[in-house]
Amino acid sequence: MSHQQILADWPADERSARAVQDELRARVVLDEPGPPPGTGFVTGVDVAYDDERDLVAAAAVVLDAATLDVVEESTAVGRISFPYVPGLLAFREIPTVVAALEALNSRPGLVVCDGYGLAHPRRFGLASHLGVLTGLPTIGVAKNPFTFTHEEPDAPRGSSAPLLDGDLEVGRALRTRDGVKPVYVSVGHRTSLDTACAHTLSLTPNYRQPETTRRADALCRRALAEAQEDATRA
Repeated sequence: MSHQQILADWPADERSARAVQDELRARVVLDEPGPPPGTGFVTGVDVAYDDERDLVAAAAVVLDAATLDVVEESTAVGRISFPYVPGLLAFREIPTVVAALEALNSRPGLVVCDGYGLAHPRRFGLASHLGVLTGLPTIGVAKNPFTFTHEEPDAPRGSSAPLLDGDLEVGRALRTRDGVKPVYVSVGHRTSLDTACAHTLSLTPNYRQPETTRRADALCRRALAEAQEDATRA
């Protein structure tokens, strides 16, 4: 689904957005293993906001999954498409993220979102929403837990503990550095939780956060700063 198609049907209020979540959640694919870690391309997406100017900047950074070298990057700047409502943050971000993905010449491969997939109160966070709309395999790797409980993972890198909603595992707290606070991994679309965790470890050779997220975060912040300068001059 293209950026323009998405905007044409974008919900304007909380009730409509929840109805869209309910409809699209049924399309999430959970029975595919996903691309093997360390092969092909892997793409990070992230956004930065300026609420006062009603601006959102998105970045997509494609890495070679084997070397983590940057293959291609793109940005898009748009208007914030939805008010801030907890649990509905994807509606503020996805149109501009899709525009950034569309600007790539490379096939994105697995897309890594700075957020959640199934580890979301309505089982449909940004990674799931983006995956269903684009058809791409997606995972969410968040810096902080949302509403779910978990035991503390063991200290060594690679240790994990399930994120639980009652008895249901919706993601994992995954240690990417020895003794450092874990990240929170969940399936978005067309991949498994084991694959999502393996990708996350492959993408964190030196830092707590995946290289995809680190690079996309820096790029979208630069794009927002440039858009702010343009708005100031206008």
